[in-house]
Amino acid sequence: MKKDYLVSIIVPVFNEEVSIAPFMKELDRALEPIHDHLEIIFVNDGSRDNTVAEVNKVIAADRRVSLVNFSRNFGKEPALSAGLRVADGDFAVPMDVDLQDPPEVVLEFLKKYEEGDGKYDTVYGLRADRSEDTMMKRFSAEWFYHVFNFMSSKTKIPVNVGDFRLIDRRVIDTINKLSEKQRFMKGLFAWASHSSCAVSYKRPERAAGSSKFNFWKLWNFALDGIFSFSSIPVRIWSYIGLFISSLAFLYMIIMIAKTLYFGIDVPGYPSIMCVVLFLGGVQLISIGVVGEYVGRIYYEVKGRPLYVIDGVSGRLSATHESDGSRKNPAGKENTDSERSAEGK
Repeated sequence: MKKDYLVSIIVPVFNEEVSIAPFMKELDRALEPIHDHLEIIFVNDGSRDNTVAEVNKVIAADRRVSLVNFSRNFGKEPALSAGLRVADGDFAVPMDVDLQDPPEVVLEFLKKYEEGDGKYDTVYGLRADRSEDTMMKRFSAEWFYHVFNFMSSKTKIPVNVGDFRLIDRRVIDTINKLSEKQRFMKGLFAWASHSSCAVSYKRPERAAGSSKFNFWKLWNFALDGIFSFSSIPVRIWSYIGLFISSLAFLYMIIMIAKTLYFGIDVPGYPSIMCVVLFLGGVQLISIGVVGEYVGRIYYEVKGRPLYVIDGVSGRLSATHESDGSRKNPAGKENTDSERSAEGK
């Protein structure tokens, strides 16, 4: 690893005014050995509190810090994508501002990467202890990882691993080339990585503020991950349809045989209603699954940018325009196509 390396710390924030100062204090303490090798990029995802003002205070006191400001709330996945797009570092480390991703683990990431001597392009943080989470959250997370890995035949994500990891420039550039809008970053990190290794750590409680995720958001997030990396949900309904058709065919043979041997039997109204309602429910569920994929196709073909940047301040303002596009070294403005590519 070269001596003048740069690590880009990417921190998405949404209504985190109380977390900015504690985060920076802990980051400075824990990463003091690599102080001059850091750039810190806050991505404001449409905060409605004083998050921007708090970050600007930090920018005024620390030349390493930058702020990428979204025009509105686009979500954490677009915020991570924007941070990777503007990052100048040889490495990038996505982190949560709530300090549940301990900053000192970044030093272990770098040590592990250096020990690999180019063998690894990703070093991810493995949550060895999630005792701070509720039992329901631990169970649902465990369930999601196993379901995802079962349904995704080509891309596997490690169990109990979040976005907290170190990725090198090759992985950063690979992700930046992707144009898809419906993003599941844990899957994209795994997809873009050739070889990875783990560093275990204990995930502490949130240092300040409160989580912006609720059960409904986590549920939709899980669906996004599964539908983005697997076609098995659609294929399953093909098998279910085949199974139900086979049962119906067998039942038809039985009814014909009974009619031939015992005569015409008066059909029962309750049994007919049960069959009709059951098949109607199966059809609606299968249409819903197909609709999830059609909806994602709809969002992709519209071609809207993944995010809209309202301004860039701090360290990155010297190399990037206010819309997030990179400045031309010769002073010539970027073309419309180049500006559009920055938001993909």
